[in-house]
Amino acid sequence: MPLFTTIQLAFAFGILGNVVSFLVYLSPLPTFYRIFKRKSTEGFQSIPYSVSLFSAMLYLYYAYLKKNEILLITINSFGTGIQLIYLTIFMIYATKSAKIFATKLLIGFNIVAFGAIVGLTYIFAKENELRISIVGWICAVFSVSVFAAPLSIMRRVIQTKSVEFMPFPLSFFLTICAVMWFFYGLLKKDMYIAMPNILGFSFGIAQMILYAIYRNRKQQVLPDLSLMDLKEIAIDMKAVVVEIIQENVDGENKNKQEEVDSVDEKKDDNDKQDVALTTSNV
Repeated sequence: MPLFTTIQLAFAFGILGNVVSFLVYLSPLPTFYRIFKRKSTEGFQSIPYSVSLFSAMLYLYYAYLKKNEILLITINSFGTGIQLIYLTIFMIYATKSAKIFATKLLIGFNIVAFGAIVGLTYIFAKENELRISIVGWICAVFSVSVFAAPLSIMRRVIQTKSVEFMPFPLSFFLTICAVMWFFYGLLKKDMYIAMPNILGFSFGIAQMILYAIYRNRKQQVLPDLSLMDLKEIAIDMKAVVVEIIQENVDGENKNKQEEVDSVDEKKDDNDKQDVALTTSNV
């Protein structure tokens, strides 16, 4: 007789997946504290948070259709709530163009696309099993696209030979998260959860390998500068330029004065010679 049943193991992996996913959802907190402190979104984008919100909403709908998926409901409810908070803070401090872009994303992803998925599956998929299958495939495909997003970061690491843009803790927790949800899906015989996390685990391992290769070859990369930082740099540069110009002007004035003094000295010498000649002639 096995020590733990399949249901118990699936529940354990689901709990661990909730804990790790909870930490991953909280990972952007330093970013938003920085936005709040500086009252500016600087170079940050709203795309990751809109995409994450859409993913959480999809899995909430999937869990609602499957029934008895309390572990999926808990973590994706938290994910939906925290992403809404992040996006609210972003919208408060973003520039006008960034607000317009974020609003278009929210309307496109979280209202139009999500509404279309819910509406069309209820209209055309009359049987619940078919509805679960359609929504499951949508969730799986979207999760694969989300897991593929780090490819651009990995390419940047290889190009710059720097891991500054790929923090190890985040890569580590995303890998652990993928492992937990893979085994949860495998034990629950839910391929729509298990399959995407195979890719997530693979990319996580690849990121950690890159980190191991390039962690000691960290290069200095220019930091992001705020508008105030740029103003201070401009003021400092202006002061330096003014100082250089003043030194050049002083140098030119000094050279001119030396030339005048030299001419006067020659004139005096000539006068003295004329006087001497005149005296000798007399």
